[in-house]
Amino acid sequence: MQVGTEQVQAFADTVGRMQSQVARDIVGQQEAVRLVLISVLVGGNALLEGVPGLGKTRLVRTLSRVLSLPFSRIQFTPDLMPSDVVGADVLARAAQGNSRFEFRPGPIFASLVLADEINRATPKTQSALLEAMQEHTVTVGGQTRALPKPFFVLATQNPIEQEGTYPLPEAQLDRFLVKICVPFPTMEELSGIVALTGGGEAHQAECVCSGEDILAMRQVVQSVPVAQAVIDFALRLVLSTHPERPESPEIARKYLRFGASPRGAQALIACARALALMNGRYNVAFSDIEEMALPCLRHRIALNFEAQMAGLTAENILAQLIDASRQE
Repeated sequence: MQVGTEQVQAFADTVGRMQSQVARDIVGQQEAVRLVLISVLVGGNALLEGVPGLGKTRLVRTLSRVLSLPFSRIQFTPDLMPSDVVGADVLARAAQGNSRFEFRPGPIFASLVLADEINRATPKTQSALLEAMQEHTVTVGGQTRALPKPFFVLATQNPIEQEGTYPLPEAQLDRFLVKICVPFPTMEELSGIVALTGGGEAHQAECVCSGEDILAMRQVVQSVPVAQAVIDFALRLVLSTHPERPESPEIARKYLRFGASPRGAQALIACARALALMNGRYNVAFSDIEEMALPCLRHRIALNFEAQMAGLTAENILAQLIDASRQE
């Protein structure tokens, strides 16, 4: 697929309008908004982590209006069952009096699915999302059903509350394209939030594009060329997170239990493509890889006990690994 300068500019302008409309309902959080839009344009799932009350749910609802997509919200609780997510076969009585099983779809059958407080559900229910997130299908009663297109899951979790929660297993974390850490607002942003929510105005954001437009924009993202040197830089960065490799930097061998998967390398390059287009460029730069490294890899590496005792975070280690990969 050949994309010209006009299409690149049109892509950047459309994304700019999306951000402007989201900003009418969301004060601040520009980085979180940008990363959510990148995951939508790439076709991946996003995990939003932050304390309650930061507007994570409001952000997803606003996004559904801006993109004009069917929206569904699933409130995860310890007693939530897999059938409450994907649906179930139920016995229905026909007009003639005979009975038969028919499928009743669950809330997962929407284009934009908000999995609220996903770490409150049991692993059995969390695993019900795995097939949907990766394959965009669900299997109930031995029959596989396709989910709408486009489809993506935006999940939220509370990082400070541990009672009654179930940490997401590595296999499910790896299904998320990016992990977005939602920070607490500044004084100025907090003042804007109070003014916005206290003024009685709601649902200000307007539709910018449709599901068909999103699918078309994804095709443009996939067509962005990436130079071999840039790909090699991204692969060196991913490989440097593996402590079992003798050539990995010392900080990785000393403080990491395991590194990012090949899916992490795919996510890193795909997000860098979308970021380049959002910035009006039809080529991926080294800076795009560096900028997307934290959201794409922070949830794909595991720190060991020594790292926790030293007060290190995934972001601290990744920052040093980026420097090491840049110097090679």
